Amino acid sequence: MLATQHKYTALHKPNQLIYGTGTVVVVTGWTPKERVAKLLESHQYAAIGNLYSPAGVDLLVRNLLHNPHITGVLVLWATQQDTNSGALAALRQFVDGGFSVGADIHADDVERIRQLSWNILFDENKLWMNDFIERLTSQKPLGGKPKVYPIPEVKSEVVPSPLYGHRVEGKTVAETWVKILHRIRTGGVLRPTGYDGQWQELIDLMAVVTDEPREFYIPHPNYLPCDRAYLTNYIPSILEDAPYVPGVKYTYGQRLRSHFGRDQVEQVVEKLVGEIDAASAVMNLWDAADHERGGSPCLNQIWVRVVNKELSLTATLRSNDMFNAWPANAFGLRALQMHIRDRIEHETNDILLLGPLVTLSQSAHLYDHSFAYADEVVEKHYGKAKKEYNDPVGNFLVETVGNQIKVSRMDAEGKPVREYLGRSVGNLLDAIALDAPAIQPSHALYLGVQLERAWNSLRYGENFTQD
Repeated sequence: MLATQHKYTALHKPNQLIYGTGTVVVVTGWTPKERVAKLLESHQYAAIGNLYSPAGVDLLVRNLLHNPHITGVLVLWATQQDTNSGALAALRQFVDGGFSVGADIHADDVERIRQLSWNILFDENKLWMNDFIERLTSQKPLGGKPKVYPIPEVKSEVVPSPLYGHRVEGKTVAETWVKILHRIRTGGVLRPTGYDGQWQELIDLMAVVTDEPREFYIPHPNYLPCDRAYLTNYIPSILEDAPYVPGVKYTYGQRLRSHFGRDQVEQVVEKLVGEIDAASAVMNLWDAADHERGGSPCLNQIWVRVVNKELSLTATLRSNDMFNAWPANAFGLRALQMHIRDRIEHETNDILLLGPLVTLSQSAHLYDHSFAYADEVVEKHYGKAKKEYNDPVGNFLVETVGNQIKVSRMDAEGKPVREYLGRSVGNLLDAIALDAPAIQPSHALYLGVQLERAWNSLRYGENFTQD
């Protein structure tokens, strides 16, 4: 007798799944779903799909509720990336009641999903997989009628913004990340993706982290999508080599340490030890063969530079999920920056300052399932950073001399480097903007107010003192 054939209908991200006719859903984490499908017959599973980030747990729950014939879920936790991403840990926490999904999903339905039969397999073993699936198939199905829980629509109020070239700066990864989220949610362009949804994107976003401490700053309570335990597992994937396993996603550490037949981290250290101000300390992660085989790295190139005894690191990423991935990327790159700095100091006995970490995200985007979370973070934390008034373009002293306004531009040591004289506020502002196009917006607004005050003092014959 033929087994009953079922049809799994995914309401969300349907094109990301492999479908069968069984009653067990297989969650593969970061292991390619195609490789797992080759180990099974289509009648053994209802659907097979990856789970790359904790945000995917919500989508999984919504899809399961729409398929009451499901009898169980098999989770394959078989790679280091599964541990690094935190996705499967979040799924396990959800089953245990410690991870929440969308508030619009009724509590009774959430509990029904938790009561399903769940099994975690830590090895990609065909015999064990078949045994687990057989056991799960024999369990009681979810039951009831299909439930439809649409993903709540999050309104995006986009204001006019440049299409290309953006800059965000903060002292720490946490502060910079909040500013990134705000910039994307207010100025990013909404585009469809190849992943059954849309993202909001800025093209060519430079993020500068100036003062992230060696021990890393993790907010309390923590609003980042990673914590210290996560970073303990993630950072070695950037700093250390890893054996290449066919079909499993690369690690950045493997690309840096051995993929091209040489250890690029050590090459950079040797380069800078021999020529401390070299501009050619470059590490490359892009392989031309990536065009054909897929699975190309998001992190493409790293450039290290020492200027005035300060070591900076600039990383170029072709595609960057700024909600789930960027904070961990930034912490990992900062760890690499510190490692290189420490290695150079050890080899030369020279003391180097730790300069800024700069990331250039060519496609800086948020996926639609992250919009609500990003908005919540921005609402709670944007604008709370301590305001600093040390503009790199210098300071401006505004005075009145006779019947004119005099503006002196000074460097960090207070030495005048430029002087502007005139009576028209507009002409003075135009001249300053032309000379100092990188002036910080808050500084420019302040300067405009001071010039207007100076002009009014001339107009009404009053004394003027700059605030």
